[in-house]
Amino acid sequence: MIQNKGNLSSVEADGENNTEGHWLYSDEVKRHFFSPLNFVTDVDEVKDFDGLGLVGSPACGDMMKVWIKVDDKEDKIKQMKWQTFGCASAIGSTSALSEMVTENNGMDLEKAMQIKPQDIIARLGGLPNKKIHCSVLGDKALRSAINDYFKRSGQVERIREEGARMIDSEAKVTDKDIEEAVLEGATTLEAVQKKTKAGLGRPELIPEIEELIKFYREKYFG
Repeated sequence: MIQNKGNLSSVEADGENNTEGHWLYSDEVKRHFFSPLNFVTDVDEVKDFDGLGLVGSPACGDMMKVWIKVDDKEDKIKQMKWQTFGCASAIGSTSALSEMVTENNGMDLEKAMQIKPQDIIARLGGLPNKKIHCSVLGDKALRSAINDYFKRSGQVERIREEGARMIDSEAKVTDKDIEEAVLEGATTLEAVQKKTKAGLGRPELIPEIEELIKFYREKYFG
């Protein structure tokens, strides 16, 4: 799922690409990119984790899953694992995030919910300007995983919902609509399309819709 492509050059003041067209990255980004921390190679290693979050889209190239293990007595994250389809910035920022929330005996859940992309970028020593959007995936996936933990542990009053993401603008279907369809028993593409019409007029969206169906099916039904 992770592929190291090409060389990563040192970051410069303007945060843009060099004359050879390669993105310029800090040493900290390169450290996390070439030796990512807490990356999941086998999903069996996270089967007993307490929360799972998913953000992004395989269709546009960046998708991320985050798993967390929580100490319920201390209300802290003890472990964070992740997988991503994405570029060096997505990989580096998620690896750095996993280090941030687990160091010093783990981060409080409330503090972790408040992490912003700027915090991750600062940790990395900067990102190229056109790659900053990649750092947004990690904090969103983490909040999704924490919300999932709150739901599983019966702490629904602590859930802070992210805004729904539009999947099919023509059919006006969001990821939340697909999640609801799966929860109502629509666990195949055909069944979800019957309920939502997602992708009927835009076949290029089918891979993303199928990935969401798979994710929600595994999340709720194992």
